Order: sequence, then C-alpha cells, then structure tokens
Amino acid sequence: MSDSQEVAATAVETAANSVNNWARAGRHAGIASAAIGVIAAGAAAGVAIERMTVGRGMRRRARLALDAEGPYGTLRGTPGAAIGEDGTELYYEVDEPGEAPGAAGNGGKSANGGKSANGGKGTNGGKGAKAARNGKGAKGGARAAADGQAGAQAGAQVGIRKRLLAALGRRAVAPTVVFSHGYCLSQDSWHFQRAALRGIVRTVHWDQRSHGRSARGHGQIDGTDPVTIDLLGRDLKAVLDAAVPEGPIVLVGHSMGGMTVMALADQFPEYVAERVVGVALIGTSAGRLSEVAFGLPSMGVKAFHAVAPGLLKALGSQSEIVERGRRATADLFAGLIKRYSFGTPEDVDSGVARFAERLIEATPIDVVAEFYPAFAVHDKTEALVAYDAKPALVLAGEKDLITPADHSRTIAELLPHADHLEVPGAGHLVMLERPELVNDQLVSLVERASAAARSSRSARA
Repeated sequence: MSDSQEVAATAVETAANSVNNWARAGRHAGIASAAIGVIAAGAAAGVAIERMTVGRGMRRRARLALDAEGPYGTLRGTPGAAIGEDGTELYYEVDEPGEAPGAAGNGGKSANGGKSANGGKGTNGGKGAKAARNGKGAKGGARAAADGQAGAQAGAQVGIRKRLLAALGRRAVAPTVVFSHGYCLSQDSWHFQRAALRGIVRTVHWDQRSHGRSARGHGQIDGTDPVTIDLLGRDLKAVLDAAVPEGPIVLVGHSMGGMTVMALADQFPEYVAERVVGVALIGTSAGRLSEVAFGLPSMGVKAFHAVAPGLLKALGSQSEIVERGRRATADLFAGLIKRYSFGTPEDVDSGVARFAERLIEATPIDVVAEFYPAFAVHDKTEALVAYDAKPALVLAGEKDLITPADHSRTIAELLPHADHLEVPGAGHLVMLERPELVNDQLVSLVERASAAARSSRSARA
C-alpha cells in the first residue's frame, strides 16, 4: 500500500469509528449513521491529502496561530440586551454612525480571544495566509495577512462611505441595518459586512437564543417550550423594540436568520409595513427543507430526514461525550465544515476557514439538537408577501448544500421586485466566502431602501 493510500485509509477508518460511536448513542441511528458515514468518508478523504504533507502538531500550531492573530469576529459594539417572551436574555450590539471604524466599542474581546481589528477581503488573503495554510510561519503569516486585509478593507470603506452618504442625503433619516445570523453561528459571522458598514450607518447585530453571547433559551432548558421559527421571529421583535425603537429598518438575514425575518413578517405584518424599508434574504429558504439532499445519495436522503432528529436528540443527551469526540476528531470535523460551508473551500483564506470552524464548534451539540426539528416544519411562503413592495435582495451561493440555490429562486419568484443573485462557485457561508460581492449588494440595497424611505416621507409631508 502506498503512503497516500495508507493515510487515506487511516482517515476513513477514523470517520467510520466516529460514526459507529454516534450510532451507539441512539437506538434508531443505523440508517442515518450510514448516510452520515458517506459524508464523513468524503471529508476524511479530503483531509487525507493534507495529512500526507502536514503533521498533526504543525496543523495544531497553525490553528492556534490563526485563532490568536486572525481579526475575524473581533469587532465589538455597544452592548445591550432584549428579553424574550420566556425571559431569555438576547444579546445585541450597536455600531453607531461616526464611530471610528477600528474601534472596539465596549473594548471587549471576541469569543475567540482576539483583539479588536478591522476585517478585510477574506479570500486569498495573501502570502501570510498561505504560510499559515502550509503550517510555516503561521503566527507571523496570519498577522501579515490580517494587516494586509485591514488596509484593503479601509480602502473599500472609502467607496462605500461615498455611495451611502450620497444615497442618504443630508435630510434623510438613515435606516438602521439589523443583521440576523444562521444556525450554529453567531453575530460574528457578519464580520465583513459589519466592517464594511462600520461608522457609516447604524447597525445592530444580535445573537439568536442559545447562540453566541445570548443566554440558553429558558423554555428549552426546562423542556416546556420547543424551538420554533415563530419563536425566533418574536425574539427578533424583542430585539428591534429594544435596539431600534424608532426610525426605518433594513433587515438582513442569513439561513435561519432569513427564516427569522420571514417569521417576523408572518406575525407582525403591520410592524413590517410601517417600519421596514428593505430586506435581504441570504442563503435561506421559505420551506421544503425536509426535501434537501445535503449532497447525499438519493437513496439515503429520506432515511436521513426520518431519523436525524432522533439521532441528534440522542447525541444531545450525551453532550459531554460527543463534545470530547468532536475535539478528538478535529481534522475530520474541519473537513465536514469546509464541505458544507464553502463552495470552493480550496480558494478560501485559511483564517476565514478556521473562523467558520470556531463559530460552528462553539455551538453545543444539545443546542444543535434543540433547533434542528424546527426546520422540517418551517414554511413561511405566504409571509413573504409582506416584503413584496419593499426594496429586497435575494442572494444565494450556487453550490449551497444546506439551503440550495433553488430555494432562493422560489423566494425571488414571490418577490418579483427583488434583486436576485446566485453567486457562482459559492456555498452556504457566502458572506464569508465572497464578502466583497455581498457587501456591494448590501450597500446597493441600503441605497434603494433609503431612496424609498425618502420618497415615502415626502409623500406623507
């Protein structure tokens, strides 16, 4: 057996052992574990090539260096808290216009321990990122990449500032842009968009219940209130009431965050009609998530959807064991995260890829299990009518395996006045994989929303 075959075989064996452990955690996990095994084996094969040339210790040092030096997710704003209907504390931060773009706001550190810094392009981050990817000079490389990206972002901000100032006008009431993140992420997943708009328009970033810095859902802890997309919509309303008590609003939602934005419209249509002047639905779905194949062979899709909730519940009940397993098979999980986060993972800056891993790793398995069943019954197709007359953006990665691009096409058909864009080669975390493109589209949306708000205000005068 050649060296490459031996390495690949070892990686696949590791995947198989992990899957067997998962199967033993639940009584009905057999078929689902086989489906997960297909995914895991594919990820392991990808990891095998890296293992041929980069030792485990070197990979670990590179990860630690990227964690310490990468600027991603380090932007902080003025903190606040809204209270959900069950008493859950929902954490949010506000960036006010006019604040220094590189400022930390409250001076706090991010969840990954990094100091405040201004983000950058996030793709092909230069020689420093390449060095980190190869495990050579990772610490200095990551710092060099971060410095270069900060400079690039500062240059891009000049153009964004000019565009938005022209669009807003001197007498216009500028909208507040409110960002809602996706499943197993946090507000920090909007790092590049936050950096681009920072100091130019007022923005609000919040963590969904049980994610990021928000508290664990009270109703979920005591088992009295299962997570639903409607509940998340009411959480968003609580955040809006606390953080944006007046003035026009542009809502931006990715994945589960987009579903949250739809749930807000479903339950509070009058509020949306009065206050919301624009909406962006990024990598999300209005329903039919129980049909998504996740890249699995067709014969395994139905079986996966049938038993995955029970399997996740079983895993969630043994969270300590599962979390130890996640740490022990870090390389395998990194491969899975890359596969399901990015359409072209080989082209994504190593610091950004590691940042995505940290975001997802930070979500406990029991939280993953609590939220998963809500997606199967999610259907907000009819609620989209509330956004029909609003300036809108519908954007998806062409290679998204989680909320496939055809789900965004369905949304765009229901919002005929929306700008609709499918990003070639991009995956689910399109705002991290193609940040400059997403930023440009969001700026265009804010321009259109500001013009619409100004027109509406003139008509009422």
